[in-house]
Amino acid sequence: MEKILITGANGMVGQALVRLLSLKGYEVIATGKGPWRSPMPGGHIRYFEADITHPFQLREIMAGEKPAIVVHGAAMTQVDDCELKQNEAHSINVEATARLLLDAEEYSSFFIFLSTDFVFDGNKGMYSEDDDVNPVSWYGQTKVEAEAIVQTAEIPWAIVRTCLVFGKKELAGRHNLYSWVRESLELGKPIKVVDDQWRTPTYVEDLAAGIEIVIRKKIAGIWHISGKDQVTPYAMALKIAKSCGLDASLITRVTADTFTQPGKRPAKTGFDISKSSRELGFEPHSLDDIICRLNG
Repeated sequence: MEKILITGANGMVGQALVRLLSLKGYEVIATGKGPWRSPMPGGHIRYFEADITHPFQLREIMAGEKPAIVVHGAAMTQVDDCELKQNEAHSINVEATARLLLDAEEYSSFFIFLSTDFVFDGNKGMYSEDDDVNPVSWYGQTKVEAEAIVQTAEIPWAIVRTCLVFGKKELAGRHNLYSWVRESLELGKPIKVVDDQWRTPTYVEDLAAGIEIVIRKKIAGIWHISGKDQVTPYAMALKIAKSCGLDASLITRVTADTFTQPGKRPAKTGFDISKSSRELGFEPHSLDDIICRLNG
C-alpha cells in the first residue's frame, strides 16, 4: 500500500485518520507536536515529533520517507486565539502550508489540505464547493489564503472542507461540542449553548472515511465532507441530553450576542454534500444515529 504522511496526527481528526488508514493497510507516517497522545494502533505506523513552523523539520521527514500522499491537517483552529495572535496563526496556517506544499511537490504525488466552513461569511448556509469564499474571522482568512496556495500546486491536490467536527474526546485532546456537553451535564454543570448559529456537524469517523475515499480515488478538487443534518449547537446539545438521559434543564439557550468573543463566527454555514455523495460515494450517518452510537 502507499505511504501517507499526516500532519496534525495528535488532533482528533488526525488520530481518527491514523487509525483508519492503518486498518486499511496504508503505511502511515504520523507527525505532530509533542509525543504521540494515544496508544499506537497496529499496522505500519511511525510517529515523528515535528513543529510545522520550523523551516526544516518536516522537510527532513519528507526527504527521508518520501510519502506518496500528504494529508495536511495541522492548523491553529481556535477562532479567538487566531484573532488575538494573528502573526502566529498566519505562520502556522499559511506559511507552514506553503513550505509543506513545496516539499510535497518534490517528494510526493498528491496533496490533501483540510479546511473549514469558516471560509464562508455565513449569510446563506448550505454552501457548495462552487460558492465564493468570504471569511469573517482571521482564522477563516488564513484558511482562505492557504487554500489559494494549495490551488497553485504543481502536483494534483484536494481541499477537504469540513464543519463542526465532533466525537469522543481523545486522550489528552481538547473537548468538542459533543464531549463538552456530555461531560458538563454528567457533572451537573449548567451550560450556555448558542441557538442562532447553524452548522452541519460532522462525526470525526465519517470525516476520516471521507478523506480515505479522496486518498483512494485521488480525485482532485474541492470537497465538502460533513454531516447532512443542519442544526444549531443548542439543538444538538438537547439531542445529546435526551440520548444520554441527562438533565436538559441545565442547558440555557443563548445567542452569539451573549458572548464577547474576539473572533466573529459565521451565522449560518453547513454544507451541501451532494458533490461528495455523487462523485466520491461519501454518505455520512445521521446526527441522531451517531449520538445514539456514541452513547451506546
